[in-house]
Amino acid sequence: MERTESNSKWIGATLGAAFLASLCCITPILAIIAGIGGAASAFSWMEPFRPYLIGLTVLVLGFAWYQKLKPKKAAVDCACDDEEEKPFLQSKTFLGIVTALAVLLLSFPYYSDAFFLAPAKDVAVVAKADLQEASLRIQGMTCEGCESSVNYALTSKAGVIEANSDYQTGTALVKYDASVVGPDALKEVIEKEVGYKVTKMEIVQQ
Repeated sequence: MERTESNSKWIGATLGAAFLASLCCITPILAIIAGIGGAASAFSWMEPFRPYLIGLTVLVLGFAWYQKLKPKKAAVDCACDDEEEKPFLQSKTFLGIVTALAVLLLSFPYYSDAFFLAPAKDVAVVAKADLQEASLRIQGMTCEGCESSVNYALTSKAGVIEANSDYQTGTALVKYDASVVGPDALKEVIEKEVGYKVTKMEIVQQ
């Protein structure tokens, strides 16, 4: 019983660390899908700790697998030592499931764009004089998942033709029809729908 509780604590620590490591990347998706603007920026402060949380997850998983796979000491052969008769929470199968979940959580930023389908838009002809490009400085983006969230929110806005954000530079370049939408509306989309803060906007000369 004591060993089962110990295993449960290690497994809980693994999933907890993996979830926290991916939280700053998951919340932008939730902000768009569930309409909870502000959630993304609320957890962006955790990004500096992400490498440590990933390391903790790997260490805990490694220790758990070591405990599970290390050679057993010679002892009296007893049916209770058989893997098949151990509680499910102590089985290799359960540890394998936990490992798979941890990997999915940690790798979330690399497949987060799968949650966003390109918004359907009617093909519009934009007059050359109305075609503008704006550069937005965005505070809070921390991964590829953040980029996908920002790009999706912007391109879903009427009048936006193309949006390309970069979390490493903290910027987004947006091409839009100035007769339909303006820079202030682009800022509002990012801040209200995704939850990041736009600190600077400027029009790129065409």
